[in-house]
This record gives sequence, structure tokens and C-alpha cells, in this order.
Amino acid sequence: MADFETILAGMGVKASASALDRAYEDSGGYLARVWAKHRDVPVADHVRAILGVLDSKLPGRVPPDVLAALIDAYARPILMVPPAVDDGARGALERLRGQGLALAVISNTMRTPGTTLRKVLERYGLLAAFRHATFSDEVGVRKPSAEIFALTLRALGVPAAAAVHVGDDAVLDVLGARGAGLRTVQVTSASLKALGAQRPDAAIPSLAALPDAIAQLDR
Repeated sequence: MADFETILAGMGVKASASALDRAYEDSGGYLARVWAKHRDVPVADHVRAILGVLDSKLPGRVPPDVLAALIDAYARPILMVPPAVDDGARGALERLRGQGLALAVISNTMRTPGTTLRKVLERYGLLAAFRHATFSDEVGVRKPSAEIFALTLRALGVPAAAAVHVGDDAVLDVLGARGAGLRTVQVTSASLKALGAQRPDAAIPSLAALPDAIAQLDR
């Protein structure tokens, strides 16, 4: 939050590092309440929540250019230390695209907005593999809501019965997608049998196994 301190100081607002750290943590309570309803808010609202903890009147006093700078500072950290790519992901995407399948991303964005996640995907050369990307902060709804799956299917022009959702979470991905009418593949170290009542249509240990799993579903 050091950049926040510098940016706010530029408009005459003093906020210590410890106060900003507390405001960041406290803003998480607001986000958690929103997310618990399977809804989401734009990244600007994350920043306004932090400012509101510092001073309830501060969000209304921040000019647009300063807010834009704060949003950039808030969204940037993941670009400094980007997450690792799942082993086999690149090869799996290439195989699936080669089969003529339309691919999309559906992501609950947490603290990192979709605009930044697109940059991460682009940095790894993966963004072009996807015909569409749905990020919860941009559409206002989160997995496991059926709405986020429906939005993505409409963007692709694909019926739910013809789609397969891939993810690692039993509730957000498996139950969420199933509730929207999609078949599901879960990335997990557990066997399909061990997953019990919430088990997906297929289980794979890594994305490298995804093309073969989808081929099996279509037989």
C-alpha cells in the first residue's frame, strides 16, 4: 500500500502505512459480504471501500485522475510476481483449439481485476486462446451463480448442453456449472469415485489430461 500513501499525499491526504494496511484488511469485510451473495463489484469500489475506512468522506473527495492512479496501484501487484502456469495448460489449449472448440475463461476475480488478469494471460501467451473472458468484477456476478455461466455461453453462442466447464472447486465450479446445465471436469488429485455426491463428470490431475477427458465425455 506504499503507492497509496504517496498518491494520497499528493492530494494533501496523510495516511500512514499502518492505517492503510488496516483499511485494506477492513475493506475485506465489505467484499466478503458482497461475495457471499455471489455478487461482485468493480475494482473502483474496492478502492473506495479502502478510502472509506480511512475517512467516510474521502471517496467523494478523490478526483477521477487520483482514483485512476489508486486503482492502478491496487491492481498492479500480481504483475510483479505473476502466478505460475499449470503444467500442460499451454499444450491442452492448443489441442482443444485445434479441434475447433470455442474456449472461454470464467473467473471470480478476488482482489485482482479482470483487466489485470488479462495482462497476466497475455504475458504468458494464453489470452489469444480464448474467444471470450468473463471476470466477475466486470459483470457483477460470481460463481457458483448460474448467471455467470449463462453470460459466458451467450457470448460464445453455445448452448449449455454442448459446453464443458473446467475448474478445481467442488462448489464454485462443479455445482455451479452443473446448476447452469453444463457438464463438468474437476482438476483434483482425488479419484472420481472419492469425490462422492459432488463429483464431476470427469476428474483430472492436471490440465494436460483435459483434451482426453473431454474426448471421453463426447463418446
